[in-house]
Amino acid sequence: MAIQKSQKQDLFEGVDFLQVDDLLTEEHLLIRSSMRDFVKKEISPYIEDWAQRAHFPTEIVKKFGDVGAFGPQIPEEYGGGGLDYIAYGLIMQEIERGDSGMRSTASVQGSLVMYPIYKFGSEEQRKKYLPKLASGEMLGCFGLTEPDHGSNPSGMVTNFKDMGDHYLLNGAKMWISNSPQADIAIVWAKNEEGRIHGLIVERGMEGFTTPETHGKWSLRASCTGELVFDNVKVPKENLLPGKSGLGAPLMCLDSARFGIAWGAIGAAMDCYESARKYAAERIQFGKPIAGFQLVQKKLSEMLTEITKAQLLAWKVGKMMNEGKAKTVHISMAKRNNVEMALNIAREARQIHGGMGITGEYPIMRHMMNLESVITYEGTHDIHLLILGQEITGIPAFV
Repeated sequence: MAIQKSQKQDLFEGVDFLQVDDLLTEEHLLIRSSMRDFVKKEISPYIEDWAQRAHFPTEIVKKFGDVGAFGPQIPEEYGGGGLDYIAYGLIMQEIERGDSGMRSTASVQGSLVMYPIYKFGSEEQRKKYLPKLASGEMLGCFGLTEPDHGSNPSGMVTNFKDMGDHYLLNGAKMWISNSPQADIAIVWAKNEEGRIHGLIVERGMEGFTTPETHGKWSLRASCTGELVFDNVKVPKENLLPGKSGLGAPLMCLDSARFGIAWGAIGAAMDCYESARKYAAERIQFGKPIAGFQLVQKKLSEMLTEITKAQLLAWKVGKMMNEGKAKTVHISMAKRNNVEMALNIAREARQIHGGMGITGEYPIMRHMMNLESVITYEGTHDIHLLILGQEITGIPAFV
């Protein structure tokens, strides 16, 4: 079926009430502008059709590679952009304004596949995989969540045994972004002593399958699936040697959650701008609905919350660059900013009235997407409890 290109032009120019741009460098602004142009050309005209048909555009992978969306924070010698974390955040913000599913594709590749190979991999692994992942020649995925172990990943049952000249991997992962199309998977599994390690599993290894998840009402333009391992022989050189234990995958998740904190702002901006424009054009009782107090209240609250989220994301980004950001800081930003975006999507849907549920406007798509974003990579409630433990010193989830 031919892709339907939208006739509506993407005229987004940004939302910056408190002149947060003053906190950004010229390089930051240039990178954001470049990514904004990319989204307007390669995502905005097609995303409603992709989402309606639950179609993952495989061609976007190479395009993301060409524009530098994969691993922008990875050093240039391995094919990355060598950029700082604020630049990475801005890239995620622009992509998620286009669609959360598109941002998932990019952030999984950069933070959950390239990052662990760079951080915990051998030099041979870095040289073998990172340039191809950065260019989009290869697509990767991250296998941590299991059918019975989501918020409690330490309970995982996926395991591998030392068979002398190779490892034998068994188990299953689910809710894995990119898996049906992925060339490699970073899989977290327990060894015979119960210690968690990362393994690079390649498509084509016997016993390794990636069934696709169908029937999603959310992230419909993203491909999601399972990872199933039935006596998969994994070469010993595919073990990530640099770090073991649950802290290794959690470090990767910190990087990805940081990207989400920025990305959610993009989704919120798109909903806010759509609502602002619609309110100015929609006439009821003889005047634009933008002239009514309740609509102005909604728009005022949207702009305020976006501005607060921008400042939170920027500050955490600065701390990331300085090596001062902790998991609790990233948890606060992820939880707050995604909730903010979801609330704005719901309020924007009200302003659009019945039109808000159609594909003519982006609201319902963002709203459905954000229902996934508020759950994956640490649920909304778990992030509250991470912060609660920091405040009280008492863990509430064990």
